[in-house]
Amino acid sequence: MPAKGNDDLPGPRQVQFLTVAEVASLMRVSKMTVYRLVHSGELPAVRVGKSFRVPEQAVHDYLDNAYFDVG
Repeated sequence: MPAKGNDDLPGPRQVQFLTVAEVASLMRVSKMTVYRLVHSGELPAVRVGKSFRVPEQAVHDYLDNAYFDVG
């Protein structure tokens, strides 16, 4: 029987995780920049052992919200 009240949350098999190096490559920044974003809470991540994994959708959401108007 499925859990009640979690219909809007993705299941574990639906979430794709990226390594810090993959996020850095995707965003074209250094790994240190990604670590800073994770530690500041701007980019959600899951700690697995001694490393972090970032949900792919979180990276896309962060980038979507990072745009600003110049001019």
